[in-house]
Amino acid sequence: MVKPLINGFKKFRNNYFDKERKFFNRLTKRGQKPKIMVISCSDSRVDPAILFNTRAGELFVVRNVANLVPPYEPDDGYHGVSAAIEFAVRDLKVKDIVILGHAFCGGIEALCNACKNEIEGIQESNENKKEFINSWISISKKAILDLDLNDWHGPTQHLAEKASIRNSLNNLMSFPWISKLVSNNNLMLHGWWFDMENASLWSINQKNNEFERLIPK
Repeated sequence: MVKPLINGFKKFRNNYFDKERKFFNRLTKRGQKPKIMVISCSDSRVDPAILFNTRAGELFVVRNVANLVPPYEPDDGYHGVSAAIEFAVRDLKVKDIVILGHAFCGGIEALCNACKNEIEGIQESNENKKEFINSWISISKKAILDLDLNDWHGPTQHLAEKASIRNSLNNLMSFPWISKLVSNNNLMLHGWWFDMENASLWSINQKNNEFERLIPK
């Protein structure tokens, strides 16, 4: 099953690496210095490097289920996303952080389904219970409770995806060193939503907190 990956690496080596050897040598010697961090979903259909046509070294990417950012909780727990954010901001000193959500997100679908079942008093069977995903996606639970879950899977799905992006932006601001950099205009936060049906990109308007189509205009 992994043979396509091996063949793909051969093509990368022969068709790209060999032609860009000097470029990769520079990356090796000077290390990574990306200016942009992208927090994206693990969904196989949403690859930031492909979507934004970037080269190696241009993006610092963290991918997780439903492109979530947890709140600032400095304790002895395992905080992979928070650790990546800390490294990007405090060590790499990125200038922009993009939360990249997308249409038909499976993680947000699971969250909507869980909230709807909870409202209706439906208990999840033991064989269907997830050991990790349910607690993870609950990060955005409060952000979608005001939505009309009776309308799900309808327009509520996309409204929930966008509400979750807003929630992640709010959680980013709970990191004290992020809020300080933002207030000093040394760091910019962006909330983007990728409509994969129409290949359009939507962005949160900071003035009214609403999503507006960025591309195409």
